[in-house]
Amino acid sequence: MQIKPPRIETATFNIVGTAPYVQARFSAKAMQAMMTKMAAGSTAKGKKVRDARDFDEDYRDAMHLSMEGWHGIPAGAFRQAMISACRLVGFKMTLAKLSVFVRADGIDKVDGIPLIQLSGTPERVDMAVRNATGVADIRVRPMWREWSAKVRVDYDADQFTVSDVTNLMDRVGRQVGIGEGRPDSRESAGLGWGTFALA
Repeated sequence: MQIKPPRIETATFNIVGTAPYVQARFSAKAMQAMMTKMAAGSTAKGKKVRDARDFDEDYRDAMHLSMEGWHGIPAGAFRQAMISACRLVGFKMTLAKLSVFVRADGIDKVDGIPLIQLSGTPERVDMAVRNATGVADIRVRPMWREWSAKVRVDYDADQFTVSDVTNLMDRVGRQVGIGEGRPDSRESAGLGWGTFALA
């Protein structure tokens, strides 16, 4: 048996949002608060004074910002969505995981997550939600009503043709979506957000 070298080719897609894109990055502040509580052990239990909440800070912390300061979408969101879309066409998701990769334009300045540069202007959106315990809460999120991006996909040409990858990305935009409230949300049927078209 002879193993051939991989034939990796690249396809570039200009995408334009057909619905708002909403982001919900887990903030470094929230993570630090959890770590502090865990480190305190049993002394962390019991009632404590709740600090005043800064909703503008929540809004800023929910965004992915690159080292250069531009807004970004996690590159992994597109890869995950492409793998998920394989269910629609009967292609093995396990093979797709080894066959499609999204090139990043930069990395998140806080946690190093690879990012795709996002074009558009965000606005603050306040939403009433119920958390896992059923308690009502206010979540503040950035929303891009109009947005676009350029996504570069490296793919294994022994598994996919450029037409396959194009059609897969088209399905991502129409049927899977990205971000909060997308059609393929794990926890619901989505809110109609995060869809896009190939330009």
